[in-house]
Parts: sequence; C-alpha cells; structure tokens
Amino acid sequence: MSNGNSGLPVKKVRIVGVPLDLGADRRGIDMGPDALRSDGLVQRIAELGVEVEDTGNVFIPRPSSPSGSFKNPKLKHYDEVLCACKKVRDFVSEAIADGYFPLVIGGDHSIAMGTTAALSRHYRKIGVIWIDAHGDFNTEETTITGNIHGMSFATSVGRGTKSLVGRIGKTTVSEEHCVLIGVRDLDPLEREALKKSKVNVFTMRDIDELGMHKVMKKALKIACTGVDALHVSFDLDSMDPVSAPGVGTPVQGGITYREAHLAMEMISECGKLRAMEVVELNPILDRYNNTGKLAIGLITSALGKRIF
Repeated sequence: MSNGNSGLPVKKVRIVGVPLDLGADRRGIDMGPDALRSDGLVQRIAELGVEVEDTGNVFIPRPSSPSGSFKNPKLKHYDEVLCACKKVRDFVSEAIADGYFPLVIGGDHSIAMGTTAALSRHYRKIGVIWIDAHGDFNTEETTITGNIHGMSFATSVGRGTKSLVGRIGKTTVSEEHCVLIGVRDLDPLEREALKKSKVNVFTMRDIDELGMHKVMKKALKIACTGVDALHVSFDLDSMDPVSAPGVGTPVQGGITYREAHLAMEMISECGKLRAMEVVELNPILDRYNNTGKLAIGLITSALGKRIF
C-alpha cells in the first residue's frame, strides 16, 4: 500500500541539536532537542525512506554572568549566544557541503542567526518563511527585554547592531523575499520596523480572512521566486496553545494543527526548500509530549510525508 511519500524532495537529512535557552527568559527550552529525539524524531524521518544522520548537540557554554547581571542588558548573554550561533553556522555549513539537508532543532529562536549565516555561505539569494507568533524583528535599540531570540529575524536580514550582524557572518537573505506568518504579538517599535521593511507580513487576521492555503500560495510565490534557496524557520509558539502548550512564549489565538500541516505540505512541494529549523519547544510545559509529537509531525510533512 502506498504511504503517499513517493518522490520525496529531501533524500538526506542531518540533524543539528542546539540546546540553547540563553536567548530567552524562560528556562527549559534547552531540553527541546533531546525531547524530540526521545519522541522518535530520527525514526519518523527514517520511516519516510530518508537517510538521516544525527550529529548530536552543539556545545553551549555556561553563562558567564550571574542571573540578572549582564554586561549589556540590551543583549543578554551576548557572548554565549554568539558562541552558540557560530557553532550552528559551522555545523550547518558542513552539512550543506556534505550534501545533507540541515534540520536544526532548538533551543530558542536566536539559533536562526547561525542557520542563515551558514546558508549565506552557499547560496547567493535566500528566501525565508518565518512562522512565529512574534516578529523577532527587534534590535539592540528597540528591544524591551534584551532577549536576543527577539532579534534573530532582524539580524538574519542584516538589520541591527554590528555586534550581531557583523560577528556571525554576512547574510544573503533577501528581505523582499522574506515572509512572516502567524504573527500576533509585536512590540511597538518592532511593528514600525516591520512596516518600514520589505518583509511581507501575514498576521493571524490574514489567515482568518484568507485561509492558510491562500496565505501559503502568496508566501511561497514571494519567498521562492528568484532565489537560490528557501529556509523555513518554525517557532512552535506560532501554534495555538491548545495544540502546542509546551512552548517558551505561548500566545492565544494561533495556527491550528491542520493549518500548520497544510503549510508544511505546501512548502515541501515548492522545490526550493534547503534548510529548516524548529525552535522553542519547552518540555517542562508540555502535556503528554503533545507539542513534541506535533513538531515531529510538522517536520515530516515538510520533508514530504503525505496523507495519501
């Protein structure tokens, strides 16, 4: 019997785990990568007929500053986050050079800065679909919290302080080919920065009014036309907390289970997907591993799994 997985777009996957929670306020996100493994991530990918290699976790340095004490409160845990992102950059770059599709599992969303820096070493123009309840478009100048996971999208397109943009590596992410989907919680200055940018934004209201299918058709046209590669950065807090309770920063009124799977299925069919990361799983807050299992299902949908 056919499982609907013939003609998979991805043949070889290398998993890079990043147990980093220093880019955020709430602890526990560092347990995300191992929770996904315990829930059967490797086996579920292998069942698709995909060659899968798990490289384990990137080493994360211990915080050098006592809790609540930072050299720069606008860039909390800067040294440790920068170190982790450089390691992610190098691991992901090596995976691409070896012919693997890099699957980065986190950890907080600051790790995306490393992934996009790695892709920029190999592709001239990159489109990004960033699925998130938040904009992650703050900079050192606009941040309210000082948490670097709220700056990762801005940094990935080359905006913000040189302390981040210039230290991880150049970016070839094309802002006009970037799409933010599912957003519903923005800081005031972050909202203004997004409005002035070339990033295309689809809020939850857009999804409500248009439906996920139309939103994704528009998003894929924007992100895939004229680029060499598509990167998908999926923050699990984009999901409604009813479906995904185990996330770092839950926000009511998010993407439904089926909407998310439809988005991943459509992404897998675009022919340009070259990397993916799934972030912000917090097993401490999860219920019966529901969020972890959901994340694995979404990953396999993006890799080509079909219902029929």
